[in-house]
Amino acid sequence: MQTRSPTRALAACALAAMTLAACGAKPDAAAQADATPQNVTLTAAQLQHIQLVTVARADFHRTIEAAGVVDFDNDQSTAVASPISGLVTRLLVAPGQQVAAGQALAMVDSSDFAAATSAYAKAVATARTTRQLADADKDLAQHNGVSAREAQQAETDALNAAADRDAALQAVQALKLDPKAIRDIQAGRPISHIEGAIRAPIAGTVVEKLITPGQLLQAGTTPAFTVANLSKVWVMAQVSTSDLPSVKVGDSAEIETGVGSVALTGVVDNVAALVNPDTRAVAARVVVANPGGLLKKQMYVRVHLRSRQDSSGLLAPVSSILRDDENLPFVYVAEARGAFARRRVTLGYRTGDQYEISAGLQAGDRVVGDGGIFVQFMQSQ
Repeated sequence: MQTRSPTRALAACALAAMTLAACGAKPDAAAQADATPQNVTLTAAQLQHIQLVTVARADFHRTIEAAGVVDFDNDQSTAVASPISGLVTRLLVAPGQQVAAGQALAMVDSSDFAAATSAYAKAVATARTTRQLADADKDLAQHNGVSAREAQQAETDALNAAADRDAALQAVQALKLDPKAIRDIQAGRPISHIEGAIRAPIAGTVVEKLITPGQLLQAGTTPAFTVANLSKVWVMAQVSTSDLPSVKVGDSAEIETGVGSVALTGVVDNVAALVNPDTRAVAARVVVANPGGLLKKQMYVRVHLRSRQDSSGLLAPVSSILRDDENLPFVYVAEARGAFARRRVTLGYRTGDQYEISAGLQAGDRVVGDGGIFVQFMQSQ
């Protein structure tokens, strides 16, 4: 039997170790190659499934996307407090009901209201009587029936009574007394027990009812209803500070409600002067027409603010933008002989159906506009 030399044994072991090392490195190299996207080449038939777009520099108006919350138009909405103290006897309207300015919303049994009505009726009667006496004394004074001093005093008493009557009238008007009842008192006609009314200060929709029958109200402090004109609403768009220079009063906006395909338009009429300390965003107020009452208070919407400020940059179709496994945007760029390379891009502002490309492309590059998903599928094969 022949015995191997130590040198030959060491060489054999080294060769075996190199072989094992090579076998171990091969899967890592293959994995690294698989992790790097390779160009994909399409046949002439496959090229029919895609559309190429040439990237070019163009002027555009930036579109800023922001989250928004619907609110009432506070210039056309109001909280209605009870002008009188007393017990609620009847509710005359329900939430969602349209009301006219001055319409009664609820009736209140109030001793204060009865006292004010009675005081006005007495003031009207006193003013009428003192005026008649003053006119009579004036006539008598002309015929030396009374002294001039007595006639002058009667005129003063009549003027004071008229002032008291007018003050009492303002008091019942502030309590929203029915105009018909006021006319009856002025005409001297008797009036029965009159309940106080809580009336709508503006025309609009009853959006909140905050009282119930039998509830005791305190004048000027108990909130009773909220009435709002819902034909227009506010959308408070939350704009990041980086986008703020592009948002100005007068810019147009498009509101996405998420309800079907309905999109509403509006105009920015105010940009807040303060930054929200919680969100670090600035509120841009958009006035939006609200046909059919589609927009509801506290509804979340998506707002696209279209800047009137001119900008310039490279534009690529929204349809050309794809996302990789890390959710980073990329496009397919056409190369020679039907080959396509995946190239990461940095997205800027969106304008309509195009994105501004701030990095990753050059003017003249041809990218896959429609059909990028097809190219991505072919690359994965």
